[in-house]
Amino acid sequence: MSETHPHNDASKPKERASSYALLADHAKGLYFEFYKDTYKERGAALDRKTKELIAIAASLAFNCQNCLDGHIKKALKDGATREEISETIQITLGVAAAAVVDRSDLAGWRLGISYDSLPSGTPSEPNPA
Repeated sequence: MSETHPHNDASKPKERASSYALLADHAKGLYFEFYKDTYKERGAALDRKTKELIAIAASLAFNCQNCLDGHIKKALKDGATREEISETIQITLGVAAAAVVDRSDLAGWRLGISYDSLPSGTPSEPNPA
């Protein structure tokens, strides 16, 4: 009989996945050096709070829940207000909505169709005379 892997054992609570578990040590080192350089303060054009607000937006855009949780905590630690976090989320939402419009515009253009050229599911209303 084979052992049950802890992640597959329904009787145990689910553990959080280990970050970087499948990444070689050399690759982790490169990533951490890049990350450290990104968040350096000396010579940086952006302050840490602004970087964390940008990171919140990027975390939402790239669907990284653990990133989002961490960057919200860091933004709060760096002095972000609820209004700043909310506005960051609102801006991200606006860009995400615009991306949907952009993709559908491009699909319509490639397919040679528009809203008015699509079949309607409602009867046409007579023109008022």
